[in-house]
Amino acid sequence: MEWWPGYLLLGAFIGFFAGLLGLGGGMIMVPLLVFLFDAQHFAARYILHMALGTAMATIVFTSISSSHAHHRHGAVNWQIVRDISPGILVGTLLGSLLSGWVSIKVLAVFFTAFVYYAATQMILGLKPKATRQLPGRSGMFAAGGIIGGVSSLVAAGGAVLSIPFMTRHNVKLHQAIGTSSAIGFPIAVGGTLGYIAAGMAAPMPPYSLGFVYLPALAGVAIASILTAPLGAKMAHRLPIPILRRIFAVILYILASKMLISLL
Repeated sequence: MEWWPGYLLLGAFIGFFAGLLGLGGGMIMVPLLVFLFDAQHFAARYILHMALGTAMATIVFTSISSSHAHHRHGAVNWQIVRDISPGILVGTLLGSLLSGWVSIKVLAVFFTAFVYYAATQMILGLKPKATRQLPGRSGMFAAGGIIGGVSSLVAAGGAVLSIPFMTRHNVKLHQAIGTSSAIGFPIAVGGTLGYIAAGMAAPMPPYSLGFVYLPALAGVAIASILTAPLGAKMAHRLPIPILRRIFAVILYILASKMLISLL
């Protein structure tokens, strides 16, 4: 129980920045969960796996509220969601199951490299130009598998990959953002199920469901739901491009510190 304030504070921080910058929060949540789990002396071999699984589970809750808000503004293309979701589910399930067999060092390097890529996108404001139309069902299944697989290994809602994919295929940016929030739900469901299954045989602390640590999930989810609307309100008053760059620098620092500590 003494760690509940830490989980609530983390959730409040994640929720606020998710609402402020339109981010899922998984990439910054994972290093912070690693630090909290390490302070509790959980098994070092599985600390990163637990952080990834728990962060992925929180996206189940945040994606529902986010996609509902975008749907009310008509910004979700449900045809894309239907076409890409089967591949997403398969990719996230396989990716999270694979994570159980990957060493913590390899997983840490992969996670850090992806965070550097995402942070660089934020700093440079990279936006791919539209070059083609969306592929057919087989192409959407393959794209979903790649997006889901990578997202499950880094506990992300998929926006870093799915938004560039859609905008490159002539989907307007505001609709790509809204649709990405809906795509986050099958990513989170498939990834969470995979992390639960992958961690069932591992020696986890009490109140764990596979690699998902339930006290952390509850604390982060409750607090983030409360603070996300506050961040959304502040988004209309603050210079978002500058904040994105500051947030990117924070990502660089946290991911680097986590990598050094785990290696």
